[in-house]
Amino acid sequence: MVSEGAAISGTRTAPERAEAALYTLTASPAAPDRLRRVLEQALVLAGAAFAGVYTPGGDPSHLCLAESAGLPRTLYGLRDGYPAAGASPVAEVHRTGRPLWLGPAELAGGPEARRTPSGEFSVAVQPLGPAGGGCLLAVTEHPDGFGADDRAVLELVARAIAVPAAAGFAEDTGELTPDAFSLAMDTGRVEVGDVILRLFGIGREEFDGRVESLLGLTVPEDLPALMSVVEADHMSIGDRELEFRVVQPSGPPKWLRLRGRMLPAGQGRAARLVGTVADASTLRSDVTDVARVQRLAAALAIAGTVRDVGQAVVAALRRPLQADRIAVAELDNDRLVVTVLDPPEAEAWPEVWRSEWRTEWPDAPVRAMPTLAAALREGRARIWPAGSALEPALAEVGPGGLAVLPLPAGGRMAGACLIGWDSPHAFGPDERALLTACAGLTGQALLRAHAFDAEHELVGMLQRTLLPRRLPRLPGAVAVARYLPTTAGLEVGGDWYDVIPLADNHVALVIGDVQGHNAGAATLMGQMRTALRAYAAEGHPPDVVVAHANRLLLDMETDLFATCAYVDVDMEQGTALCVRAGHVQPVLRHPDGSTEIVQAEGGPPLGVTSQAEYPMTPLGLRPGTVIALTTDGLVESAETDIDEGMERLAARLSAADPAHLGLVADALLTGADRGDDVALLLTRYDGMAVRPLRESWTVWRVPEAVRHARRFTRRTLRAWGVAQGTLDAALLVVSELVTNALVHTGGPVRLDMSLVHHRLRLAVADSSPRSPVKPAGIGWEATGGRGILLVEAVSAAWGTIPVSGGKQVWADLVPGD
Repeated sequence: MVSEGAAISGTRTAPERAEAALYTLTASPAAPDRLRRVLEQALVLAGAAFAGVYTPGGDPSHLCLAESAGLPRTLYGLRDGYPAAGASPVAEVHRTGRPLWLGPAELAGGPEARRTPSGEFSVAVQPLGPAGGGCLLAVTEHPDGFGADDRAVLELVARAIAVPAAAGFAEDTGELTPDAFSLAMDTGRVEVGDVILRLFGIGREEFDGRVESLLGLTVPEDLPALMSVVEADHMSIGDRELEFRVVQPSGPPKWLRLRGRMLPAGQGRAARLVGTVADASTLRSDVTDVARVQRLAAALAIAGTVRDVGQAVVAALRRPLQADRIAVAELDNDRLVVTVLDPPEAEAWPEVWRSEWRTEWPDAPVRAMPTLAAALREGRARIWPAGSALEPALAEVGPGGLAVLPLPAGGRMAGACLIGWDSPHAFGPDERALLTACAGLTGQALLRAHAFDAEHELVGMLQRTLLPRRLPRLPGAVAVARYLPTTAGLEVGGDWYDVIPLADNHVALVIGDVQGHNAGAATLMGQMRTALRAYAAEGHPPDVVVAHANRLLLDMETDLFATCAYVDVDMEQGTALCVRAGHVQPVLRHPDGSTEIVQAEGGPPLGVTSQAEYPMTPLGLRPGTVIALTTDGLVESAETDIDEGMERLAARLSAADPAHLGLVADALLTGADRGDDVALLLTRYDGMAVRPLRESWTVWRVPEAVRHARRFTRRTLRAWGVAQGTLDAALLVVSELVTNALVHTGGPVRLDMSLVHHRLRLAVADSSPRSPVKPAGIGWEATGGRGILLVEAVSAAWGTIPVSGGKQVWADLVPGD
């Protein structure tokens, strides 16, 4: 029985356990995966994160990676091959037969340190026998590198490795072993052993030597995965493993397991894929603790987020250990923040945990659990058998036994894993070794995932800041928008939307998509959104706005392009003009529930050609019409054609209730493919309850121009029923604004008047972009400058806005002011 609080350790040292395990492996009959199993001992007993064997193979001038175990080599900048005469540590040990132990300082100037995204690590390189026989390379992320026991284990592993000349070839004869194959990547011709032909159900005399003949016997659903292994573009130097099914003359398909690696082209020899094929049914029952560590390492290698790491640990440990509950938690300063609980129900965990259940899962200060705090300080995995005296917060996690695994990473504790049993559980030496090995792998993965989560949040914040914080309130319409970022790794997209209120109760609805998924695409998206807003505010028609944006993107000399849909809605008239630049079509939902995929003419994407034209397509809107603008991420995916996706969008929009646009938007995004980001903009046109009264007058440059403008103003305002006091003030404002435009600018001048809700707006547009400046002070002798002061004195508000290369000076009058 293990004493209370005993650290996980066996009665034998790590080298002694390694010697026993390696003897068992090498004494047994040769198995296809024996080399891998030998390497796995370096992971479990020497604390290695990666272990690999480099051998000369068929080309003595080049050392190839013959087999590997652990995390992907790319995390440490390791190559799949090195020149035997080069200056790499692999080549040096191969030539000299002397081992190398390299820490972060020795590696700092090497190519591995420059190419790796991981933090500091140490490397051990052991020769395989005399000089010229290849070498074993192992990597650890432990701050102190490989200790004395670790080095002894690696020396034992190196001596135990039987290096094949090439996978599946007999060392003495160079001939294929019965379970091996060799595929020439340039011709598709394949050599196979008799065992493989028997597994496929083909006689030697029937086989024509073509790989297609074997692929044709596989179950169709498994063919894409198998092709990804046998195609050169998908295969890097190193090991690959895949299970697939082959059709049998009778009965269910047979499961086979392929293990292979690519050998690079050599002197006069094409690249080859070599490996073995075995009956998977004979291999599946042989699941050792070492294999579980390997599987956990593979799962952690692709775990992107902190939650992914926790779920990988649960999948790897709970069922093999027959545990009743597992918790994985990050250590955030003094708080233990739970990221994964299995089972996830609150009632399965101690009562004291439930009081800390603030959000999805609990978090609590470490000091609330002194035993756990002590284990984290010591940094060693600890176990407590049934009946141990522990604080309730821990005792109720595992009344039949509790294991606490501190998760070390980068010289500190990244978190902890708690494993509990309800029934009394006996902890064997092999199980303890499994827990220790898993703790080291999980800690490093948790640290990487935490950095990924932090960067992903930063990218998401960048995306959110580049999109509108809120949409404006519109006269006669309601608009809602949604944005869904892609979940494919650390990717920020270039999708955007905007709603731009314009003059005369016009509104521009904009949606677009910049090519790519990175920070550059997001930055360009922000620039394009700002540019379109600026061009629209200047009063340009829709086709000119989009054409200006196209020229701007071309002038930016970027390799990216963008698509865009721009809809200018006249809220007073119920009409719209649509311009498309390579973007998906808008969808209209009419008041009767029918939908229409608008067949709007379109131009090329922005940033493609300077000769592009962007025609405008008119749209008619009745009150209750919904305009749906989206990006291709909602209607197109690897499984869905864009036409099919547009039809599905139209059907779902037709079935929705437009009275609640927010619910409609959420429903349309339900089940959306998250392989691409998605932007959605919905606008319901309701029509204006009160339409403004409007009149315009073109001011001719004649001596009586101001008098004509005053007469037009007086006649119009009297017809509108404007009170005499407001009319007199309006005549003064018109006189000053028209006079300023005629005296200080050239080109056409236009007078616009509108009246809505008893608010009268007078506006004079001219071709000069320079705004009038209100003087700070005017002396009695001054001959000008009083006009703007008079306008300010009699109006409720005044200002200027850019209009089509010029400006519009406006003033509002409200009766009673």
